Amino acid sequence: MPAKLSHFAIEADDVDRAKAFYEAVFEWTLAPWGPPNFYRFQDAGVHGALQERREPMPAGRKGIELSFAVDDLSETSKKITAEGGAIVSEAFTIPGVGQLCSFRDTEGNEAMIIEYEDATRREMGL
Repeated sequence: MPAKLSHFAIEADDVDRAKAFYEAVFEWTLAPWGPPNFYRFQDAGVHGALQERREPMPAGRKGIELSFAVDDLSETSKKITAEGGAIVSEAFTIPGVGQLCSFRDTEGNEAMIIEYEDATRREMGL
């Protein structure tokens, strides 16, 4: 059987600040789960956690890219900046897939937001 992605974790220097960011921008519910400063995303689509960063964050991308499906790229971009994050690339379109851009959260983590085209959204079961 092929392996399936079962969990992701977002690390934060300031867990409370990051928790407020993800709750406001993506409307996720976070619940305490395990050790102090460790929260589980209740409704992110994949099992995920927000946890305290254990080591200083090195510069540059780490080789894993997270993409969050959103209904409206423009509105989500506005929420990101309003909550203390930053848009780090202009929106661009991948034909047949959707429109996307990179953002940085309040903790310096980079990820993507993507507004999938309807056919792609259905194909992915979103």
